[in-house]
Amino acid sequence: DIIDVGGESSRPGAEPVSAQDEIRRVVPVIQGLKNHLPDTLISIDTSKALVAAAALEAGADLVNDITAGADTAMLATVASYGAGIVLMHMRGQPRTMQENTAYTNVTAEVHAFLALRAEQAIDAGIPRDLVWIDPGIGFGKDDPANVRLLADLPDLAALGHPIVLGVSRKSMIGRLTGAEVDDRLPGSLAALTPTIGLPRVIVRVHDLRPTLQFLKILAAIEEAHQ
Repeated sequence: DIIDVGGESSRPGAEPVSAQDEIRRVVPVIQGLKNHLPDTLISIDTSKALVAAAALEAGADLVNDITAGADTAMLATVASYGAGIVLMHMRGQPRTMQENTAYTNVTAEVHAFLALRAEQAIDAGIPRDLVWIDPGIGFGKDDPANVRLLADLPDLAALGHPIVLGVSRKSMIGRLTGAEVDDRLPGSLAALTPTIGLPRVIVRVHDLRPTLQFLKILAAIEEAHQ
């Protein structure tokens, strides 16, 4: 299990937060989690190297960077702590990302971007198995692009890195089904079906128990096919 801690919203239209404010928000939380749940992995959700360093110093194990290392000091910072990193695809910043959602081939663009960023992370000294990739569902993409990326997850898995997937309660599910945010569990689970058969997938969830039960059944079905 991984607990993801963040001090800045990444929702569409979100305003940026200073590094100092992020640090003030996240460091006490990370320290408290480490004291009470010492065996649980802690992820710091930030795109700022200064925040990442403070969080890793406080006990975080992993950096979840929605900008995939846009801060030029990020990769070296993560490497210096021997930590892992999640590299996500996003166009622009949360405040502007939904202003440009046109792609000629969304799968090819995301694949090429993440392949390049992953190699840069490895070159910076982060071990290959600690470099995880995230297609960024809902980040600078319209609904057809999001659905296409889900359908093409095996192509992304071919890069050989663990995939992080965040689809739980996404606005896309609401638009496709008409469901309000608190009634999107069925759609959230359906969006995980493309992960069947993929070797290493980490999913972000809101509804932990039903999602875990769903994934266990998927795993059992996949094992029966082998």
